[in-house]
Amino acid sequence: MTDTLKKKVLIVDDDSFLLNMYSLKFEKNNYEVITALNAPDALSKLKDGFKPDILIVDVIMPGMDGIDLLGEVRNKHLADQAKCMILTNQGESGDIERAKKIGIDGYIVKATSIPSEVVKVVDDILAKK
Repeated sequence: MTDTLKKKVLIVDDDSFLLNMYSLKFEKNNYEVITALNAPDALSKLKDGFKPDILIVDVIMPGMDGIDLLGEVRNKHLADQAKCMILTNQGESGDIERAKKIGIDGYIVKATSIPSEVVKVVDDILAKK
């Protein structure tokens, strides 16, 4: 299968163990995976031309949090084609409401989902294009 058929995902999380775990899971499911450890790194990759089909972002990160990152991506039109999903340990209604206001496509609490379930949710979100 050629790379052009692979769906592209940008995963942003300040936990490198989780980044590696999710990267492997998505790669095994035929995704092209790019990772970033923080918001500035993610913004740089988008500005450099990476066009993901979906952005998967943690909320709690040093500096700019994930919801603000997605807001910036939307405001600056860095990935208009991309779906956006939050993958976090933050399940507070305030965070969920903030995320909904910027138009996210999914919100998953890490503690309640295993990586294969996260891939399934992403597949479902991308299938709705």
